[in-house]
Amino acid sequence: MIGKIFLLILKSLFKKILNSKQSEPLPIGLPKNHRLYCIGDIHGRLDLLEEAHQKIANDALNFNGIKILVYLGDYVDRGMHSKQVIDCLLGNSFSDFEKMFLLGNHEQVLLQFLRSKEPSIAHDWFRFGGLSTLLSYDVRVQGIPTSKDLERLRIEFREKLPATHLGFFDQLVLNYEIGGYFFVHAGVKPKVKLKRQRPEDMLWIREEFLNSDVFHGRVIVHGHSVTDEPEMRHNRIGMDTGAYASGRLTCAVFEDAGCQFL
Repeated sequence: MIGKIFLLILKSLFKKILNSKQSEPLPIGLPKNHRLYCIGDIHGRLDLLEEAHQKIANDALNFNGIKILVYLGDYVDRGMHSKQVIDCLLGNSFSDFEKMFLLGNHEQVLLQFLRSKEPSIAHDWFRFGGLSTLLSYDVRVQGIPTSKDLERLRIEFREKLPATHLGFFDQLVLNYEIGGYFFVHAGVKPKVKLKRQRPEDMLWIREEFLNSDVFHGRVIVHGHSVTDEPEMRHNRIGMDTGAYASGRLTCAVFEDAGCQFL
């Protein structure tokens, strides 16, 4: 009798698992009549951004469906034209596209520098490219800043940062999900549901995500970690090809279940 009850419970559980899998099929690719362009880490390279924009405009010219443009964050630092990159992103081009601007860890630290007097934040930002951003906004930087220079630099940056630029940084989003893809700056923590990902992981994670073979429910499209060529794996697509140093800014085109690079 106990054995029969146990078998009935097993059958019931098995049926529930099958029904749940049938009712929630994994999405593949993009919805029909959609084309999505995605640009990796720009890091102050206005020249490469303008080149990518021109290629996108040419490629999308005869497409009459829904067009989406996703930027993976890290618009500033390292390259010499951070301010000009933000001006370009705020321009009126691609008015017929839906545009999604993701937050990168470099924008996160820029905002922390503006709003915190903690010296370690300033020194960390300067160490990985913040000084070039200050220079692009015509902030006076004389040699390597010391602790006594920080408040002057912060005040001058606040004064010279246009309100539209601050609004842009404040409105950046952590991720964007569509179809079978999840777009995020750095990646996700394996074995944690996408809806429960921590901001710090989405902005900073590296090895634990990069070395994982776990499928995360969607293909993760990310930047942050530099490779010589774009990386395409079954669970992720890496798009940071080190534009500021390599001169190569990667742009991917997603349509149906396909992905190719401009």
